[in-house]
Amino acid sequence: REVLDSGCYIGDPQVQALEKELSEYLGGKIHTITCASGTDALTIALMAMDLRPGDEVIVPDFTFIAPAECVALLGSTPKFADIDRETLQIAPESVKKLIGPRTKGIIAVNLFGQCAPFKELREIATEHKLWIIEDSAQAFGARTNQMACTFGDIAITSFYPSKPLGCYGDGGALFTENEEFAQKIRMIANHGSAGRYQHEIIGMNSRLDALQAAVLRVKLRHLDEELAVRRQNAAKYDAYFTEYNSTAAASEKIVPQKIETGCKCTYAQYTVLAE
Repeated sequence: REVLDSGCYIGDPQVQALEKELSEYLGGKIHTITCASGTDALTIALMAMDLRPGDEVIVPDFTFIAPAECVALLGSTPKFADIDRETLQIAPESVKKLIGPRTKGIIAVNLFGQCAPFKELREIATEHKLWIIEDSAQAFGARTNQMACTFGDIAITSFYPSKPLGCYGDGGALFTENEEFAQKIRMIANHGSAGRYQHEIIGMNSRLDALQAAVLRVKLRHLDEELAVRRQNAAKYDAYFTEYNSTAAASEKIVPQKIETGCKCTYAQYTVLAE
C-alpha cells in the first residue's frame, strides 16, 4: 500500500531499505545491490569481472543452465566440471583438471541449498589467480562456517517465487565485500550510469521494483523460522529413507543428497538419487 500510494515504483526507498536489511542479515560488511533476476545477477557479475570473448569460466555440469548460459552470452566459453556424486556440488578435483591459460574464474553453485566446497575452491583460485562467483540462487540463508553469499568475490541470489526467499515476481541481488566491485555492479545494473544521464560504461537495465522489495522485506523477517521448518521436514524424509533403505534391495535404494556436517541447508529442493 505504501508503494502504491507513493507512486515511486523504481529506486524506491523500499529498495534501499531491503538492500540494507539483506546486508545486515549477512553480517553487515557486505555490499548488496538488487537487480531484476538471478540470471541478470550472474551476467552483471561476469561483466563486473571484465569477462571477454575467448575467456573460459569453469561451471558445474549439473545445475540450472544460467551459469553456462551467461558465460556464453558474453562470448566466452563455459568449461564443465563434474560434481561430487554424494553432495552434488562442484568437485574441486574436476575443476583443477579444466584450468588452462584462458581460464578466468569459477562459478560455484550452492545447489539445492547446500554450500559448495569453498575452502578447496578458494585454494585453487588463489593458486591460479582466478576469481570465484558464488551462485547462491537456491541458498540465501544457508551457512557452514560462514553465511552463504559471503564466499565468492561476488555472490548472487535469486528471488524467484519458488526460492527459499522468494518475491511475488522476479528479482535478484549481488553481494560483495569489495567496494570497487560494488560501485561497478551498481553502474552496470543501471545502464552503466553513475549519475543521471552520465553513462561511463556499457551496462544494462536490471532493477528490482519497489513492490517486490516491499514483499521481500516482510518475508525476510520470517526467513529463519521458515528455514527451520524446512530442515525439520527434511529430517522426517531422512528418517523415512533410512528405514526404507534398511530393507530395500541395492537396486531399489533411494539415497538423499548428502549434506556435509556443519552445513545448514536451505533445502530449496529435497533431492534424492535412485536407479
